[in-house]
Amino acid sequence: MMDYDTLIEKIRDYTEAHVKPARYEHSVRVAEMCVDLCRRYGLDEQKGYLVGIGHDMCKDMPKDKMKELAARDGKPITEFELKIPSILHGRAAAVKMKEKFGITDPDILEAVANHVSCCLGICDLGKVLFVADKTEPGRPQSTPEYRARLMKLSLDGMLAAVLKENYEYITNRGYDIYPDTQKMIEYYKEGPSRASGTT
Repeated sequence: MMDYDTLIEKIRDYTEAHVKPARYEHSVRVAEMCVDLCRRYGLDEQKGYLVGIGHDMCKDMPKDKMKELAARDGKPITEFELKIPSILHGRAAAVKMKEKFGITDPDILEAVANHVSCCLGICDLGKVLFVADKTEPGRPQSTPEYRARLMKLSLDGMLAAVLKENYEYITNRGYDIYPDTQKMIEYYKEGPSRASGTT
C-alpha cells in the first residue's frame, strides 16, 4: 500500500526546490483546494493534495528537457505542443512522478498529465485538479463569492463552467485553444444535461 504521507512530503520538497517561489505557493493553494473538492465530491483527499502539490513540478524546467521527459509517456508530441512546448509540463510531471517517485496510480498520473488541457473521458480526480488549478484563491477572479457559486454545482457542472471561462480568457487574448480543451467545451455544449445540476 502506498504511503501517501511520505510521498506527499517528497513531492512537496521536490516541487519547492524546482519551481519559483510564487509557483510553489500556487501549488500549495491548488493542493488545498483539491482537498476541499475531493471532500465535497467523495474522492481521496490525499490523492487530491498529491496531484495539487506536484502538478507544476516541471513547469520551470528547460523546454528541451521538458519535451524529452514528456515524450517518455509513450504518446506523440503534437504539432500544437511543439508550437507551445511549455504546455508539456503536465505530461512531464506525470512521467517524473512515475519514474522518480514510483507512482503508478492511473488516476494520479492522468490528472497531472492532463491538467493543462483537460480531455474527454478524464477521471474525476483530473476534473478536480483542472478546476482547482484555474480557480484557486490566488487567481484574480477567485473571490470567496465566486468559489461559493461554483461549489453549488455538480463536479461536471463546475468543470463545464471553468472550461468556458478558460476558453474566453485564452481567446480574448488572441491565443489558440488547446485541441483537447476545445473537444471538452464542445462535449458539454452539445449535451447540456452533462453539465447541469447541483450537488
